[in-house]
Amino acid sequence: MEKQVYITQEEHGRCQKVAGAFAELYDMVDIVVVDVGRYGFVELKYYMPSHGFEEDVTFTDSISLFEELWQEWLNMTLYLMAKGTPLLGKGYKSVFESLPEEKQSELIGRKADFAKAAGIYL
Repeated sequence: MEKQVYITQEEHGRCQKVAGAFAELYDMVDIVVVDVGRYGFVELKYYMPSHGFEEDVTFTDSISLFEELWQEWLNMTLYLMAKGTPLLGKGYKSVFESLPEEKQSELIGRKADFAKAAGIYL
């Protein structure tokens, strides 16, 4: 029986770079991206000791992986900024919009930093 390959070698290399570019995210929250060879990359989220990871998503293209990790990074950063305030209950969009324009620009600029580190062209 022939083994099916779900990700090209080229995309595999790109996904490795993307996963590496977001290393700081893995220190912020219970998220890890695992290389599962011919199947692609799996994002594992929210570890529970008695159960394992609550969520998992498989990626076979670097752009989708990048956008997922970028959104996770942005959401976690906004969460940490608003933690302990009533603003957090209004959602991440409200937290972002409440920030000064300079801080909003700084956060959006980080996307370009991650993209450069990952070799992604937006």
